[in-house]
Amino acid sequence: MLESSVAADSIRLIAVDIDGTLLNPQFQISETDLASLGSAHAQGIEVILVTGRRHTFALPIAKQLGFDLWLICSNGAVTRSLAGETFHRDMLPQQTCRDLCGVMQEFRGQTVLTFDKDGRGAIVLEHLQHLEGSIQRWLEKNMEYIEFVVPIENALTTDPVQAMFCGPVALMQQALRILGGSGLPITVLRTEYPGRDLSIVDVLNAGCSKGHALERWAVYRGIPREQVMAIGDNYNDIEMLAFAGRPFIMENASQELRGRGWTLTRSNAESGVAAAIEHVLRGTPLRPVLTRAE
Repeated sequence: MLESSVAADSIRLIAVDIDGTLLNPQFQISETDLASLGSAHAQGIEVILVTGRRHTFALPIAKQLGFDLWLICSNGAVTRSLAGETFHRDMLPQQTCRDLCGVMQEFRGQTVLTFDKDGRGAIVLEHLQHLEGSIQRWLEKNMEYIEFVVPIENALTTDPVQAMFCGPVALMQQALRILGGSGLPITVLRTEYPGRDLSIVDVLNAGCSKGHALERWAVYRGIPREQVMAIGDNYNDIEMLAFAGRPFIMENASQELRGRGWTLTRSNAESGVAAAIEHVLRGTPLRPVLTRAE
């Protein structure tokens, strides 16, 4: 473990979202962001990735950073190290998930269940026909983990990590309204990409979110929220950003986040993660200072 060289009133933990934040529009990490995160780690600041992705799906991204770290995955349901050590799990109870499938009967074609296991069966759905148009790239990258079960309730032999509904924004707005009136003991989080007409609605155990998981981790590490920095871009980042003492949102963030008074960094196409980190650690401006000649 590196000995921290960070002053007591400075940032000690940096929480970074992956999609739309750390990954640029080409789904890559810029060299600038890699260098800035590596520099922060070398100074003794802990970096933790906080993502809606499953742990297995987040690992290839985490490994690119080049140092050991922990990941909060599945929107806060699983906190696990790069090496696979588990700190905390918050599963969705089987019966709650069965009730959920009943309530969301008309969205059965958009339903995905995820389980905390390796290999086929980590992801379960009934069929592809209603999902291919919305999350084709995700399906292709995860095909080796997908199992088809009809009806999907038959897969509930153990508690899942979460349920997920995917589709066009307007259709998922309908799903959100039904979930909001369901009365089930659940947390409902959404991630929207209007440019792709894609909305992902995640259903987790009650009280489970990126923010709750980040707070739990910070308490375990003995780090007050004032020394936590968080960077995100979407609705499922709201609880994480609200907890952090130094919240930053990407320039490509959804409008609702932009209206909350959180500091705006550059977009994910402009290495906004690095810009935010350099601003906090070295006082560099979030935007280049233009000279009169420019």
